[in-house]
Amino acid sequence: MSFLPHFSHLYIEEEAWRHQMTDSVTERFPRAQKVSIQNYKEIFNRPRQRWDHQRESLKLILAVRNDAFLYPGSSFVPNFAHERFYYTTPILNCLYACEYCYLQGMFPSPNLVVFVNSEDFIAAAHQEFISGPAYLCISYDTDLLALEELFGYCKPWIEFAAKNPHVTVELRTKSANFRAISHIPPLPNFILAWTLSPTEVISQFEHRTPSLEARCRSIREAQELGWSVRLCFDPLLLVPDWRSSYSDMLRTVAALVDLSALCDISVGIFRINGTYLRNMQEKNPSSSLLAHRYTVENGGASYSLAERQELQSFFIEHLRRYVSEDKICPVPWQ
Repeated sequence: MSFLPHFSHLYIEEEAWRHQMTDSVTERFPRAQKVSIQNYKEIFNRPRQRWDHQRESLKLILAVRNDAFLYPGSSFVPNFAHERFYYTTPILNCLYACEYCYLQGMFPSPNLVVFVNSEDFIAAAHQEFISGPAYLCISYDTDLLALEELFGYCKPWIEFAAKNPHVTVELRTKSANFRAISHIPPLPNFILAWTLSPTEVISQFEHRTPSLEARCRSIREAQELGWSVRLCFDPLLLVPDWRSSYSDMLRTVAALVDLSALCDISVGIFRINGTYLRNMQEKNPSSSLLAHRYTVENGGASYSLAERQELQSFFIEHLRRYVSEDKICPVPWQ
């Protein structure tokens, strides 16, 4: 089956036409067919969509968000000891197509929704965090660094962090696109958090993502320029030969990254909302990863207790060979 190239169509809310970001995006895609809509949900939330077909030909939906700029952090994501933990969603969905990604279970479509009123998100953050310290994830439902050259969302959030030193901002990514922000001076309260996986996991389940080596080269470049870097070995997966895959990965990372310069390392087992998992299994019934017999407890799905303990213990034991214990932050599975 043949598909149109990615971003062959731009669906644009009428209100979004008035924003500068819409102008810059339409200029980047002069051949794209532009379709005016009233509300992004007309396209994004319509029934009976084919996720597997749409992800082969992603479309851009440019929209304006008028409320709900910040959300309390999920229990499935670590808060690194911050009492006030929030995330923001300037873009819905990701350029990558990881089989274990919860977005498949949460959204009806893989098409990208880009909220072009970035200034309103940042204004809301200024207002919310005026009272004191907080922790903010800005790349929760997407990978902003991978899309930086298209939408330029990272730069204004770095500027926000500069004006709010009491707020720790995390940009999580699998991208090797650090060069897009490498010209910006680093900040101690702006953390670049790279998710790393074994080569076998990347090739089989993290579709469209850069290689482990490419990610590590970006990490090393960021470290050399003085950025705060976190590594996220999350999610750990029970793939065939997982012991050798994860031990090989750690050797590769240790050879390419300055582990002593990291702010910390997050370690988490695959875990997901149980309803999202069922939705993902329906959308991708051929996935060997999703076909595993997961344990569901209190609405969350993961491996069995014995499997979780074995996988996490093995990985942390090997990780201790390279870093001190105080750098390692295990993530509760629920």
